[in-house]
Parts: sequence; C-alpha cells; structure tokens
Amino acid sequence: MARLKLRNVIKSYGIYEAVRGINLTIEDNEFVVFVGPSGCGKSTTLRMIAGLEHITGGDIVIGDQVVNRLGPGKRDIAMVFQNYALYPHMSVRENISFCLEQQKLPKAEIEERISRAAETLHITELLSRRPGQLSGGQRQRVAMGRAIVRNPKVFLFDEPLSNLDAKLRVQMRTEIKRLHQLLPTTTVYVTHDQVEAMTMADRVVVMNGGIIEQAGPPQELYHHPVSQFVAGFIGSPSMNFLNATLEADGDGLVVILNDGSRLAVPARRVAEYRTHAGRPVVLGIRPESISSLTPKPGFETIEANIDLVEPLGPETMIYFDIGSVSICASVDPESDPRPRAKMPLSFNMNRMHLFDPVGGRSLSG
Repeated sequence: MARLKLRNVIKSYGIYEAVRGINLTIEDNEFVVFVGPSGCGKSTTLRMIAGLEHITGGDIVIGDQVVNRLGPGKRDIAMVFQNYALYPHMSVRENISFCLEQQKLPKAEIEERISRAAETLHITELLSRRPGQLSGGQRQRVAMGRAIVRNPKVFLFDEPLSNLDAKLRVQMRTEIKRLHQLLPTTTVYVTHDQVEAMTMADRVVVMNGGIIEQAGPPQELYHHPVSQFVAGFIGSPSMNFLNATLEADGDGLVVILNDGSRLAVPARRVAEYRTHAGRPVVLGIRPESISSLTPKPGFETIEANIDLVEPLGPETMIYFDIGSVSICASVDPESDPRPRAKMPLSFNMNRMHLFDPVGGRSLSG
C-alpha cells in the first residue's frame, strides 16, 4: 500500500502527444477511476504507471520511490487486464500461485495466500478447474485473485468488465468495490463507462485529449462540472445543452432560448451569473431536472410536443424538440406521456448550468 504521484507526466509518439503533462496524487488506499472517451489518454496513463509504456517526461512516484526506470516486475504493482490474461493450460490454483512461486515463497505461505484469496472471491470450489471451464465472471475473479495474492502496493485495473454482459458487469463492479473495502489498497481503475466510475470510485478523474479535465468525488463532478465536456460525460442519460442568451431582467436574469422561450434564473443564483449578462451562453440541464411534477420555486414551465416515449419502469424518458435540438427528460410514469401529445414540463433552474460557448468552461462562480 502506497501513495501514487504523477508529476507532469507526458507521453509522446513522435509529434503526437497522447498525455500532456498531467499531475495527480492518489492517496494510500484510495480507489481512483480514470474515465473518458477512446483516445483520451487514460489507458496510456495506466500503462505508464504499470511500466508497460515508457514515459516521455515527468515522474511517476510509488511510495517514496521514483519508478520511471523500473520495469513492471520491480514496481510492486498488480494488474488486472480486460482479457483476463490467464494461462489456459494451468488450473486456477496454478494461475494464482504462479507469481508466488516465481518469488520462491515457502509452500505453506503460498497455500495460505491462495486459500485466503479464494475464500474472499468465492472461487474455492474452482481451484482445480482450468480457465476454459469457467464463465467470464469466474475468470475475472481468478484474475483478481492472482493480483490479490501478491499483496501489491498498487492495484491497476484496465477495463476489466468490458467483456462481460450487462447483468454480470453490475455484479462484478459491486464485488470489486466490496473487495476494496475488505482489502483496502491504492487502486487505479480505467474505464470508458461513466456508470462504473460513479458507482465505484472514491475519486473520478475525467480525461479528455490527454489532459485531466476534472478530478473529484463522483457527486462533485455530477453537481459541479467545470466544463461542458465533464457535464456531458458524467450522468446517464447525458446532460441536455441548449444555445441561449443570458439577459438582465430588472433585478434578475433570464435565459432566452433560440426558440424565444424565457427561463428565469432563480434569485439565489443571480449573483453567480450577473457578470455574464448580455452574452451568449450554453444552458445545461440534466434529464432528471426536467419533470412533469407541479412546479416549485425556481422551476420554469414550457409546453413540450412529445416526440418519443421510452418507459423504463421506475421512470419514463421522453424526447421533445426545442428549436432544432432534441431534449431528453425523465418524468413520472404516472403522468402517462404519449407520443405526439403536448405536455407541460418544468425545468428545475436551481440545478441548471451555464457554460461559455467558446471553450466550454463553466460560468459558475
């Protein structure tokens, strides 16, 4: 167990800079998830931490040691891969014990570590089987067991659930989170799935174009995104964005949409945005902040022509247009929305976000 530091880490491939000088400290026992679209640099960063990619510049520090020049086997890390990377000709027991035997540990200690890991992961009855006789979820548990027995300073997970079906993904992410609570170890987890990031992480790191857009606890990123990119990436369904103008309206402010709709800014948020009056903005509002409920203070109502309805049981997603932009809203199923019908919808402006149309940075504060 150790603190992990990335200090101005750069990775270049010729003139292409895949990772552009990122700085991050991951505390001892912290579970940090890197998330972002393909090509954002998250997997490259993980591979540099593991020693599978040479860094172009900066330092990677594990504990008190700069590990830039150390090979993967000397960094005291354990990695769980997307494709499990199990030896098909070996039993589960042999796969788990392989790295321990390479370290020439006493047989009694090897057996104790295997038994403890197998019990923790509920794979004791699988120890005599080979990987080809296991399901995807069982193979992933074995891969995790192989990592656990090493007692590493840092766990690295490279999109470990990508090959599993939806139901098993939910089960496995719960098990990984529970495992971290049982065996707290500094953990770096890479995924493109923001739901995995939100549900598993102590802290989420959103990457975009080789830089860190924002790092913080999941709820902080959800409620206080620093950019339109983070706001659109975190949350499912993603945030709605509408081009608008912010105008003064007496002592208050109003957001004027391109179709002429006027949405008043709640009084408690006027000071937050007053300096931006008279300029174009991008209004961001999440589907769950648009409802069919009776408006409350800070809510603004519009009449929507419903285009599409998606019943999901506890909620119903509806889609409608404002100008030429399709908007998604999450409404109460009992409101019985129907396609091609009109429906009053309330925008919770207490939870709106305003972004700069040039650069996409949040205008909050």
